[in-house]
Amino acid sequence: MGLLADARNIQAKDPAARSVVEVILLYPGFHILVYHRIAHWLYAHKHFFLARWVSQRGRHKTGIEIHPGAKIGKCLFIDHGMGIVFGETTEIGDNCTIYHGVTLGGTGKDKGKRHPTLGNNVLIGAGTKVLGPVYIGDNARVGAGSVVLHNLPANCTAVGVPAEVVRINNTAVNPADDLDQQDLPDLVSQRLTELERRIGEVETQARGAVPPSAQELEKWRRADNR
Repeated sequence: MGLLADARNIQAKDPAARSVVEVILLYPGFHILVYHRIAHWLYAHKHFFLARWVSQRGRHKTGIEIHPGAKIGKCLFIDHGMGIVFGETTEIGDNCTIYHGVTLGGTGKDKGKRHPTLGNNVLIGAGTKVLGPVYIGDNARVGAGSVVLHNLPANCTAVGVPAEVVRINNTAVNPADDLDQQDLPDLVSQRLTELERRIGEVETQARGAVPPSAQELEKWRRADNR
């Protein structure tokens, strides 16, 4: 019943999926969930070699690598999926959406909990890397191509390298059901614009032989240290 619910969830979220039967037969994001259910059961019963063999078969068939020890909640939607990697101590909540090229990985050879934990209703954009034992809160949304190295609060939107929170509690839409990744702020563009403005002010003061005030110098110093 759990796998059927997963298939229905994928069909509901993917506009290209015409039926549940199509999802079950043709979608790698569903197939890897079947492989992982088997591998995780074997892993939990200490059949580590067999668990890893099953997970590697799933990787070969789908291009998605999920360690048998990873814990995955209900209704995970993996869109396309190629290049996705989940580490051994990864934990994923219910109703999450993860796009292709995402890594939920570690940062070295640490023991114990060393991979990310995702809350419920989390969306991770294409190509994003979430590294280390960080926690991403419920309803969080991470923009494509971001690198997450620190915890993210619930109900936020984060973008950038490293990822920074740019929105909190500003939308009534469930992020895991909102697949539009284009309406995100460009942090680099914003900072370049701010830098150009500051340079323009300095040039204007230099031409007018008006030195910047102490307040302005302190403001610039603080901005540089952010």
